[in-house]
Amino acid sequence: MYKSTAGQSSLFENPSNFIGAKLDPENRWVKMAAIIPWDLLDEKYNEQFRNKNAGNLAKVARMALGSHIIKEKFVLSDEETVEHIKESPYLQWLIGMPEFTGKAPFDASTMTWFRKRLTPEILAEVNGYIIGNKK
Repeated sequence: MYKSTAGQSSLFENPSNFIGAKLDPENRWVKMAAIIPWDLLDEKYNEQFRNKNAGNLAKVARMALGSHIIKEKFVLSDEETVEHIKESPYLQWLIGMPEFTGKAPFDASTMTWFRKRLTPEILAEVNGYIIGNKK
């Protein structure tokens, strides 16, 4: 089951809203978060769920893509990706955490689900928006 967050106002519009850490708006992760079309991603990610009203609630699209970006950027294992996220307020901001916590936001095995749901087509479309090929 997936609960879409598309179209909702978000505390992630301003890094000063992040609880537990004063984030630098010039930080690379804050800047990256600002250019990703999160609503588009959420819409496409939501389409990956067959039965929207059954099962456990899935992690949000922002967490899935943000974790994928971190994993690829640093060439990490799933376990190391979770550890990096756990240690950094900037990475937690990128994946949509409302506040800094020293706890893992998800189990490393969840990365497998993220990869299944973030299809190459979704990643290509989001990349197209980021690099300016689509409006």
